[in-house]
Amino acid sequence: MSIARITEVISSSPISFDDATKRGVERAVSTLDNVKGAWVQDQKVIVENGAIAEYRVTLKITFVLND
Repeated sequence: MSIARITEVISSSPISFDDATKRGVERAVSTLDNVKGAWVQDQKVIVENGAIAEYRVTLKITFVLND
């Protein structure tokens, strides 16, 4: 029997929501074993001087615990 856990990650990018998501998953995979999935819980932008300066996503990362 496997036990999974979910952790929350906030990631950002100056390029796009997709890039922020990719960066967050890549970082999670480098730290956590057995990452099986992720979903975007929230998206937001940071505006500076009337323009989008940063895209942010809140990710829920699912990973299976080691035996």
